[in-house]
Amino acid sequence: MRLNPLTVIRATRALTAVFVAGAVAAVSAAELPAELDVRQLQAALIAHRTTVTAVAQHYLQRINALDVHGPALHSIIQVNPDAAALAAQLDAGAGKDGILFGVPVVLKDNIETADGMLTTAGSLALKDSKPRQDAFIVRRLRASGALLLAKTNLSEWANFRSNRSTSGWSGRGGLTRSPYDTTRNACGSSSGSGVAVAADLTVLAVGTETDGSVVCPASFNGLVGIKPTVGLVSRSGIIPISAKQDTAGPMARSVADAAALLTVLAGYDPADPATAPLKAAPPPDYRKFLDSGALKGKRIGVVRKLAGFDDEVDVVFNQALKVLQAQGAILVDPVELPNADKLAPDELTALLYEFKDGLNRNLAARTGTSPRSLAEVIAWNKAHAAQEMPWFGQDIMTDAEAKGPLTDAAYVQARERAQRLAGREGIDAALAHDHLDALIAPTGGPTFVSDLINGDHILGGAITAPPAIAGYPHITVPMGAVHGLPVGLSIVGTAFSEPKLIGIAYAYEQASHARRPPHLPAAVKAPN
Repeated sequence: MRLNPLTVIRATRALTAVFVAGAVAAVSAAELPAELDVRQLQAALIAHRTTVTAVAQHYLQRINALDVHGPALHSIIQVNPDAAALAAQLDAGAGKDGILFGVPVVLKDNIETADGMLTTAGSLALKDSKPRQDAFIVRRLRASGALLLAKTNLSEWANFRSNRSTSGWSGRGGLTRSPYDTTRNACGSSSGSGVAVAADLTVLAVGTETDGSVVCPASFNGLVGIKPTVGLVSRSGIIPISAKQDTAGPMARSVADAAALLTVLAGYDPADPATAPLKAAPPPDYRKFLDSGALKGKRIGVVRKLAGFDDEVDVVFNQALKVLQAQGAILVDPVELPNADKLAPDELTALLYEFKDGLNRNLAARTGTSPRSLAEVIAWNKAHAAQEMPWFGQDIMTDAEAKGPLTDAAYVQARERAQRLAGREGIDAALAHDHLDALIAPTGGPTFVSDLINGDHILGGAITAPPAIAGYPHITVPMGAVHGLPVGLSIVGTAFSEPKLIGIAYAYEQASHARRPPHLPAAVKAPN
């Protein structure tokens, strides 16, 4: 059962009325072009051709017309009741020197905000509790001048509740739908973040990934998604699965916009030990790596074994390889990615232990009357099964609750083995063997028809696990479409190789024009 959509409708209408009452008369939100990027939007703000208030009104109108009504995409789980006040503050000069000044950003609903929005991981179990403070990355976004517009729907508990789940479904938000075909799936767990950007309900979105949850929805929705190196972006204040694999990451319509958002998100946080190396060596401004000539001389390994799952995807992939070569890349085709097929059992064992440990810590720090431990969540779900478990159960949660502490030998061995096979003896070995700068493969197949009864049936996607388990960066960039449905190109490297990968992704994007803006899906071009 979804949260009553009338709640979202009324909140959106109320905010729109506030914006209309306070907006400058000469500025019309309807005049804003489709798919504004960060540079275009900020140029319009600086030239006083629009205001942040009008921009916010524009996107709230689209949310009301497309997400609540119209095709009813269900990507937004809650609009920010503070949006009008935040827009007014920005129009008054707050954050005017920030990288994301005036830019609407939506956040996945597992990223904590200490404001009028809830943070529930999509679960009705957390609707009566609040975090004590903003997540570290939320504080960075506010300091950058970003307009925090809404929270997005997700696969409940970041898709770590059941082995038979349907991606993009949560008890609180219902099922997020693909804007390319509303019968099809948006992928998870950052489904709402992907759809919100693809449907032009926002400029930027923040997703999170443990294994595939940024890159899959980005690929399905024709977007750029960056899964950073673990430790580049703080996880404090994000409802966790794994302290070893979790990371937040940018989702955007272009590499340039994703690089701008990553620049804001990345940074040292004393509350997240994984970011400790950044204290002495702060991350760079990733926008300076947007080089259209970055492919020249780059040695790129083609992981053919992670393609071949669909003939039509292979056609698009081979076209992408021609673009890379034409831009001066040296392709080593094929290359072996050792151990890619040996990771799943150890990964799952480690994640079960880490989920119990991390979630118990997170819930214990919240205020309110909602569950304060994994065991209490499991009990709450049983007591409210009609609302929370109409389609699938919580077998992953019960398996996790049965695990012991992180000192158990079974956990220590599984985590060490998985990271070694994925990292040092996997990605790093492949890069070193052929002196490569990066590895590439299709991110996955086109989206599938959503099936709440039988669950997901994703095509391909095997490239996600090695960088996820190793904690290494993974970028997906649009490479074309199959029957009108987007498919992405994955670019993977070693730890903290984001500058190189962003350059490769940008050069490919600029040469391929695989996503020519405006590229709005047909279902969302005319929100009437």
